[in-house]
Amino acid sequence: MSKATVKERARYWFDNTMARGTAALIGWLALVSLVLIVVVSALTMWLTPDEALRHDGLPGVLWLSLMHALSPGKIAGDAGTAPFLAIMLGASLGGIFIVSILVGVLSAGLRGKIEELRKGRSRVIETGHTVILGWSEQLYTIVSELTKAHASQHGSVIAILADRDKPAMEDAIRARVGDTGRTRLVCRTGRPTEPGDLDLLSLSTARTIVVLSPEQEDPDAHVIKTLLALAKRAGEHPPVVAAIASSRNMAAARLAGGPGVHLVDSDDIAARLIVQSSRQSGVSVVCMDLLNFDGGEIYLRRDPSLAGRSYGQALDAYATATVLGLRTPRGVTLNPPPDTVIGTSDAIIVLAQDDSLISLASGTAPADERHIVPATPPAPAPERTLMLGWNGRAARIIRYLDGYVAPGSVLDVAGDHPGTGLEGLRNLTVNAKECDTTDRYALESLGVGVYQHVIVLSDDQLDPNHADNRTLMTLLQLRDMQATLGEKYSIVSEMHDENNRALAEVTEADDIVISDTVIGLLLAQLAENPHLAEVFGHLFDSAGSEVYPRPVENYVTTGEPVAFRTIVESALRHGETAIGYRVSAESGEPPHYGVVLNPDRSRAVTFTPGDSVIVLAEH
Repeated sequence: MSKATVKERARYWFDNTMARGTAALIGWLALVSLVLIVVVSALTMWLTPDEALRHDGLPGVLWLSLMHALSPGKIAGDAGTAPFLAIMLGASLGGIFIVSILVGVLSAGLRGKIEELRKGRSRVIETGHTVILGWSEQLYTIVSELTKAHASQHGSVIAILADRDKPAMEDAIRARVGDTGRTRLVCRTGRPTEPGDLDLLSLSTARTIVVLSPEQEDPDAHVIKTLLALAKRAGEHPPVVAAIASSRNMAAARLAGGPGVHLVDSDDIAARLIVQSSRQSGVSVVCMDLLNFDGGEIYLRRDPSLAGRSYGQALDAYATATVLGLRTPRGVTLNPPPDTVIGTSDAIIVLAQDDSLISLASGTAPADERHIVPATPPAPAPERTLMLGWNGRAARIIRYLDGYVAPGSVLDVAGDHPGTGLEGLRNLTVNAKECDTTDRYALESLGVGVYQHVIVLSDDQLDPNHADNRTLMTLLQLRDMQATLGEKYSIVSEMHDENNRALAEVTEADDIVISDTVIGLLLAQLAENPHLAEVFGHLFDSAGSEVYPRPVENYVTTGEPVAFRTIVESALRHGETAIGYRVSAESGEPPHYGVVLNPDRSRAVTFTPGDSVIVLAEH
């Protein structure tokens, strides 16, 4: 290879200088301008000394040359000899060339800077902010809930990093969430899997980090890569909350994230919620009410004055809060045995409107024994359940259902592509058949009236909107069949989009599980209170006590005013913890659908058959 010439080296150096951007271009223009002014001034002093003397010598000539270079219009006012005018004309022509290039360079540089700002590539300078990494439907729920949680705070900030255009993100959030009040949104364009892009969000000063599962093929791989990118960054970062779509990836996610990550198993929670809702109507509504920031929230309280009391006695300890369980050094227990003694280091799990409103009761009226119904647990009987449709979590739903039902129960699965191969079931007998779940005649041929429960699953092989449309068609057919044939069975459906809930309510389904919304609410709760991860883990875990809406007539008499304190005592005698009730007459009215959590204990309510008491209980 031949040695580079001086000309090639000079050109290479010039190219590298020009590649440095707008500042380098302006520097070159300034140098060219200086050369032009010096040359013009030298020629003026040499060729027209009389004119130079008339313009105050060299300083005046330099100023005159500068003005001609910057403002070519100056030549119109010149007077003097022909050589002098020719030199000034040259200075003006050179100035036109330089100014034109300068305007173009400044315009291009300004346009590039605006484009950079539009893309959102500047560093976020905030402290105590919430960081959201990624983009999915759950983001709108999280932003909406955190906005409610921060309604009374000044300077609250949510910073979002996603591989999307910054203005498009802002417009989408504004359209779906609306006014965010005192909470300020900061969107940045970047890839959450790149450590360099993560540096834009000042993670070391953030309050918490939420990693979303994106709506793409193999979303868990993206979440795990993001967790690895967070772990790779030098320095400390706040607690991390992440959603994993498939349970089989939980171990890898834990390894990638380390001990500071709270993982949410989306499939598992949705499957448990569908199973519980299919057996006890209203479970999903209650869980969503527990998870959102509209009403009561869950808090951990340490009150030394309660140490030494039993859990049953502590149920009456608070005037404005409902006790749910205990957190001891051994872990969290919801609805522990009534005789469990509260230790000095134990925290009491309570449901309250706000932590500032929690106060110990000075005294509580005794329960009214006249209205308490003796505990008579019903004997378990075999059940028949129909599952319409099939998706990735159907097998998990069947296994969880098998743990709830009595031996001899039957589950029939009907759909376009029903799954098979389920083995090791103890209580359920599963049958599968092909069926178009939107076809009225096909549904009638299933003899739906012989079932106690119907579960309608969303087909994950279809576009979410298309899948929801098919679910709506199936629900409408079932509801019309009930009205026409006089059949009675509970209907629980699964949907993707919260916006379709209003349409689905026309079908009067007993429960509609919006899995994305539930996961979004849970992520928002953990983002605000990471220490509650264990509490919510037990709330959705079948091992232990879970949420159940149960008939009010199992606890107290109907048709007469009864204080909630009496319901609490009756539930305690069942080995359960009462946390609220649901009025059936208001079950179709959003946003709470008749659910009242943490009610006033002293206010009397007249219940009717069909109303429910919401309890924490063993299944």
